[in-house]
Amino acid sequence: MMVLPNILVTGTPGTGKSELCQQLTKSLGFQWQNVSEIVSVNKFVEEYDEEFECPVLDEDRLLDYLEPLMKQGGCVVEYHSSDFFPERWFAAVFVVRCSTALLYDRLQAREYNDRKIKSNMECEIFQIPLDEAKDAYRKDIVFELQSDTKQDLDANVERVRDWLEQWKALLNKS
Repeated sequence: MMVLPNILVTGTPGTGKSELCQQLTKSLGFQWQNVSEIVSVNKFVEEYDEEFECPVLDEDRLLDYLEPLMKQGGCVVEYHSSDFFPERWFAAVFVVRCSTALLYDRLQAREYNDRKIKSNMECEIFQIPLDEAKDAYRKDIVFELQSDTKQDLDANVERVRDWLEQWKALLNKS
């Protein structure tokens, strides 16, 4: 049986990463590694940032936890940041984007405070997650996905499916 590759799904909070990961888990058989949930459950936190109302990640403990899972393959790792994960873990990095008008509404619906909304909006406007991924990984494995509508979500699942088929074909050739 062929082992699935690991992929990373990253992007600004509220862009649709979790929805995409849920669909990839259902349709392609990946094991979803929701980093925010893993951090919360395992208390991989160094401190709490009062200004942005969020925990500060203990990256070393998280990476130690994920390492054996990544060796097995077939993981889709979801997190809003990407540059601290080892490049060797991922065959592809998908950066989820959405329009700022939609993002603003999504963040408000999550009841983020004004400072946190402003910070996340700036991240999306200045494409910080995309640039971070392009700086941390080979450019040929970084893909940008727009996620404004249900149709976009379906198209993104198909795009990942197509990428996976190409990956499998290349693996079979070698």
